[in-house]
Amino acid sequence: MKHSAAFFDLDRTLIAGTSALPIGVEAWRHGLASNKDIRSWATAALGFLVLGDRGGASDDARTAFLSRIEGTSADAMDSLATSVLPKLVARVRPESKKLLKMHREAGRETWIISASPRVIVEPLARALNMEGGLGTRGKIVEGHYTGELDGPFMYGVGKAEAVEKLASERGYDLERCYAYSDSVSDLPMMELVGHPVAVNPDSLLDEVAHERGWPVVIFARKTKRAVALSSVGAAATGIATGAYLLGRKHGRSVTLVEVAKRSVFGNRS
Repeated sequence: MKHSAAFFDLDRTLIAGTSALPIGVEAWRHGLASNKDIRSWATAALGFLVLGDRGGASDDARTAFLSRIEGTSADAMDSLATSVLPKLVARVRPESKKLLKMHREAGRETWIISASPRVIVEPLARALNMEGGLGTRGKIVEGHYTGELDGPFMYGVGKAEAVEKLASERGYDLERCYAYSDSVSDLPMMELVGHPVAVNPDSLLDEVAHERGWPVVIFARKTKRAVALSSVGAAATGIATGAYLLGRKHGRSVTLVEVAKRSVFGNRS
C-alpha cells in the first residue's frame, strides 16, 4: 500500500473555473435540465469565479441538480458523464497536470475530492491517471435516481470524513498527505493533512493560509506557471510545497519547472 496521497478539490483547483456549467450544458442537451436551470447555474458559476465558494451557492446548485434528475435512469447519467468528460479534461490546468505527475513520481496516490456527482468525478480521475475520485453520489433504485443522496454530501465536513475513511482503508499517514483547494469551505479537509496548499484561494482561505503559514499558490492562466505568494517560516518537505516555500525563503517566486528541479529527488540546499 502507498503511505501518502495528494487530495485535489475540483473547481478552481484541479480545473480552471467551475464544473457546474459544462455539466449543466450537457444535462440540458440530454434533456435533463431546462433553460431556466442553465441560466441559474450560469449565474452561480459567474459568482463562483469572482468570489469563490462561500458555502451556500455550491451547496444549493448541486443539491438542486440531484433533485432535478429524480427519475432519470442511471444509463442516461452515464451517457451525460461520457459527453462532459472531454470538456472537463480540457479544463484541467497545465500546472495541475505537473503536480499530479510530481506526486506520482514521489510515490503518492492522487485523488479528486469533489461535491460534483461521483458518476462524473470518477471517470475524470481515471482519465487523468489518478487513483480515483470521490464525489456526491445519488441514490439509485431499480436503475433510476431517486433524487436523494446515497451517502454524505461531499462538501465541507463531508469531504473530511471521506478523506479520513479513505486514509483508514488505504493506510495513508495523513501527516504525510497533501490537500489542494481554493475554498475556505474545504478547511475541514485541509486541516486533516500535514501539507495543505491553498490554490487560487478565495479571500477567506487566503487569510487563513497566511495566518497559519500555509503555502498559497496562484495558477496564472496566461503565463501558465504557479507563483508562491505565501510567506512561511520554515521549509516543508515534499515536491510542490517544498519548492514553493524555498522560493519564498529566498525572496523570489517559484515556477513549477523549478519545483521539479528542487524536488525531494534533487538538491534542496
